[in-house]
Amino acid sequence: MNTLMTYNTKFALAATELLKRRVKGTKARRLNINLRPQNIDDALNIQSQMVEQYDGTVGGWKCLLPFDDKIIVAPIFSNTIQNGPECKLFKDQGAALIEPEIAFILNKNLPAKDTDYSEDEINSAIGNCHMALELIQSRFADDSGAEFPEIVADLIVNQGLFIGPEIDRDQAFSASHINLTISQGDNIQTFEGAHPNPLPHLPIYWLVNFMSKRGVTFKKGDAIITGSYAGVVALKFNIETTISYENIGEYKVTFLED
Repeated sequence: MNTLMTYNTKFALAATELLKRRVKGTKARRLNINLRPQNIDDALNIQSQMVEQYDGTVGGWKCLLPFDDKIIVAPIFSNTIQNGPECKLFKDQGAALIEPEIAFILNKNLPAKDTDYSEDEINSAIGNCHMALELIQSRFADDSGAEFPEIVADLIVNQGLFIGPEIDRDQAFSASHINLTISQGDNIQTFEGAHPNPLPHLPIYWLVNFMSKRGVTFKKGDAIITGSYAGVVALKFNIETTISYENIGEYKVTFLED
């Protein structure tokens, strides 16, 4: 890195470049070597710069419990969160790419602070729970060689969030396994869904306490997703799609190419 380039300038320039890539059809090379995050802390600082520069507020978060020394966390911009009978998203790999999840909606603010919130305090801040879809866009080219900190800086392939119907809160908290059926006409995909963590709400405890110490205030209405029950699922555009979580709920949505 040029010694004249401060870290803040580096993070800001990296954020500007990554924001430019959040458009249809992006399959980009790695960041310029001078702008690449060297570690997760750099990546999270770039995320913060993206939030400052983006024309929209944060309306949610994606996370998992840390594993293999990897931190999985990224903000979701509020103007990329949708609901209703239709869902717009960018095509990737010729398809609408989604991940079926549960969204936990906060019913109160959790201000940034230097000490941990208790599990009871966080539980009391979790309100409604919903079936949800993370909307996926891999903006790095498959052969880019992008390393993990760069992927985290680019918000870990998130392009948005679709929030489906509300589900029972106790069911949501205990849903370690969900049998899923996703139907588009005669094309029916079934999954013996397993959450990547023991219980789907557990990553929220880590997320709140990790990020609040970094100065993040979680807001009433924020939607938090904590991992896919089926990995990435490729679906077609312009076909009414039925998404069923066995013994939990079902809804219909049509994906439209943005």
